[in-house]
Amino acid sequence: MATFVRVRRLVAGAAASGLLAGGVAFGLSGTATAAPAASSVATTVVTGDHRDHHDRCEWKQGHWQNKWIKGHWEKKEVHQKSWHRAYNDDHGKWHQGSWDQGDHYKWVYVPGHWEHVWVKGHWDCRPW
Repeated sequence: MATFVRVRRLVAGAAASGLLAGGVAFGLSGTATAAPAASSVATTVVTGDHRDHHDRCEWKQGHWQNKWIKGHWEKKEVHQKSWHRAYNDDHGKWHQGSWDQGDHYKWVYVPGHWEHVWVKGHWDCRPW
C-alpha cells in the first residue's frame, strides 16, 4: 500500500515537472536560451518537492514505552515429578521406587498485563 502511494506521488511529481518544463520551453522557444531555462526550472521543482518532504517529517527517537498486552491463551511446558512406588512384578522380582520427570504442554490463560517494550526510532510523516 505504501509503495503504491509513493509511486503515485512520484508519477504526479514527474508529470508536474514535465508540464512546467514544457511550458517554459514552449514560451521561450524563439530565443536561444530556451534549453538552459527549461533544465533550471525542472531542477528547482524537484528540490522544492524534496524540501517539502522534510518539512512534513519528524524523526522520533527510540524509547521505552509501556504497552498493554490483552489476555490470551498460551501453550506452556509443565515440569511434573511423580513418584513410582516400589513393587514386585509377576516373576517375583523387586523393583525399587523412583522419581520420574514428566514434561508435557498445557494450555494456560495469561491475563492482560502491562509490558515494558522498546520502540525503535522512526520517521513520523504528516499527510499532505
